[in-house]
Amino acid sequence: MTKRLRLGVLASGNGTDLQSIIDASEKGLIDATVEVVISDRKDAFALKRAKTHEIKGIFVDPKQKSKNEMDVGVDNILTRNEVELVVGAGYMRILSSGFVKKWYGKLINIHPALLPSFKGTNGQGDAIDYGVKISGCTTHFIDDKIDHGPIILQAAVKVMPDDNGDSLTERILEVEHQILPRTIQLYAEGRLKIEGRKVKILPGNSWLKNQENNSEVLYSEGY
Repeated sequence: MTKRLRLGVLASGNGTDLQSIIDASEKGLIDATVEVVISDRKDAFALKRAKTHEIKGIFVDPKQKSKNEMDVGVDNILTRNEVELVVGAGYMRILSSGFVKKWYGKLINIHPALLPSFKGTNGQGDAIDYGVKISGCTTHFIDDKIDHGPIILQAAVKVMPDDNGDSLTERILEVEHQILPRTIQLYAEGRLKIEGRKVKILPGNSWLKNQENNSEVLYSEGY
């Protein structure tokens, strides 16, 4: 039996990206299991998703804590649960440099824009306001700058003339739910190699050939 990668997921909100990981794991699409979900919001629906699937969900209260103190608590939870890969899935806090340094190369994130464009918390809305014709989403390794680390996968989504932030967000989310599990599987297969600012994806199978994909979406090499 293939050894399954142990995941820790950081989430602050609804947790649809988390759900895509759980679904992919339960279907055997990825060789990984979510061991723990950590949130900085007690009412985050991501924690309810974890409970529904009998996954450990933990609220770490950020009140009266420095960034370093908060991340020490998160790190302790991840370590206790023997997590091998940490996934940022809508986690709305900036991680401390000490945390990133410890977990670098084992810490990934999903962002709802084509980095390096439209960094920050409103990537979809910023893309609409700027008037771009193509947007999308990006998975990347996290480094010590916001939405900056080496890019793993990207997928391009058309911006339609009547789009607003909500409609574009919905369409990008559908693609996030494809490239995030795919990124985790590439990591589980040992196919990601960081070379400076670039991530080399080693040869192997392709989800373009054996998974249902959106013909309107352009997926980057390695997907």
